[in-house]
Amino acid sequence: MANDLLTRSLHDLGAAAWFGGSLMGAVGVNGAAAAAKEPAERARLSTIGWAKWSPVQLGAMLAHGVGGVGLILGNKSRLAGQKGATANTVVKAGLTLAGAGMSVYSGVLGKRMGALTARGAATGAAVEGPTEPGPAAPAELKSTQKQLKLLQWALPVVVGAVIVLGAQQGEQQRPTNVSRGLLRRH
Repeated sequence: MANDLLTRSLHDLGAAAWFGGSLMGAVGVNGAAAAAKEPAERARLSTIGWAKWSPVQLGAMLAHGVGGVGLILGNKSRLAGQKGATANTVVKAGLTLAGAGMSVYSGVLGKRMGALTARGAATGAAVEGPTEPGPAAPAELKSTQKQLKLLQWALPVVVGAVIVLGAQQGEQQRPTNVSRGLLRRH
């Protein structure tokens, strides 16, 4: 096996930033914004915070993806020959794509919430928090916030699963596991 330090670092650091940023955003950005005294400020501050994070998150996702492709290319013979390695890679790739889609859709929803807030939809609507609509919130704002609430917790779960599958891949690369996996495959 070649030395995959750069690709593994891109892969792992990208996933770590993606996971950590998503979780911190759900807990920190949305939690802090929910503490704003004015209801309209709650959605506005959250939208600003997430907009500032978005370029970093995009970079993290791209680094993870580039590193992942590099690792697949660097390990293609082991992936083809070791029992369980291909299945792990396929599941992990699927979860990575799902997480990327969820991240992009969250960004779309965040922009929608920002636009609704700018038009005054959150004013007087008793917005409880960035993902908590108040009883008087317009239907479009309620729908957007409910979707964001689901995604803010689903995304760290999905990216966390990607990280766990990456750890499993690391374990599969131990010499004893490679030998056993190759013997079981044939």
